[in-house]
Amino acid sequence: MDINQLRCFVAVGQELHFGRAAQKMEMMPASLSRFIRLLEEELGIRLLNRSTRNVALTAEGAIFFEEASRLIEQFDALARRFKGGLKDDRRTLRIGAIDSAARGIVPALLNLFVPRHPQMDIHIIEDKTINLLPKLKSGWLDLIFIRAPHSLDASLEVRFIAQESCVLAVPVSHALARHAAVTVEDFRHEPMIVAERRARPHSHELTMSLFRQAGLTPHIAQFAEEKQTILSLVGAGLGVAIVPSLYKDMNSENVRFIQLTLPPAIKGLPLSMAWQKGNQDARVAEMIALLNENESITDHL
Repeated sequence: MDINQLRCFVAVGQELHFGRAAQKMEMMPASLSRFIRLLEEELGIRLLNRSTRNVALTAEGAIFFEEASRLIEQFDALARRFKGGLKDDRRTLRIGAIDSAARGIVPALLNLFVPRHPQMDIHIIEDKTINLLPKLKSGWLDLIFIRAPHSLDASLEVRFIAQESCVLAVPVSHALARHAAVTVEDFRHEPMIVAERRARPHSHELTMSLFRQAGLTPHIAQFAEEKQTILSLVGAGLGVAIVPSLYKDMNSENVRFIQLTLPPAIKGLPLSMAWQKGNQDARVAEMIALLNENESITDHL
């Protein structure tokens, strides 16, 4: 199946007449009919009901007609976009970000970047670091905001941004919910909802290190991978959790967030920006420059 077969079928679907469709496609009716027959054979379904006087779409043909028409529109739009060379200011800037960065540093940077490039398309993907790194290395993403692993691919450049502060998430009915701030001693006996190590290694290690440095052993009630799952478990009263401060912006009616005082040896959750070495994209360079020139936007992290 190729785009020309789809064009032939859509022409027939629009005209419901082989002669008029063939004229529209500048083909002989017999050739057009053969294209449709080969398409039906390849798909293994009948797209058209034919008689000596009428042509009609089958039920499957009607669905295929809508999808094929949409695909042709996308194909033609793509060809127009790239014909004669892609204009840099119309390229999509693809940014990947972990959850807290997608709520904090990325909007702050875009607030500076977008007024300079009001016509630019920007696509933001929110995901975990382990999923964003392969997308960056493959070229699918231009720039990512992550918790950089200890060992990073040599093809990538990394710029440390800040240590994100943390809070303790507790159920609204919990005794600690009235506290303005807590230390690990305050919740040493509480069941903990802990980030799953493979998916969120830094968050997992921060919780474990906090207890370890205090000479304590956490009572782990549940491991969880997704941020919303962690907060849902807390809201359900199944435990408390250490989370990035920017989680406070999430809509969690049954959860209260309390300032967490960390010991000096534990700095918080590291946030970094990464891009491919040798990247000559002026938009990526400008995003990096904006961060360097406006470091105050990290003050709230």
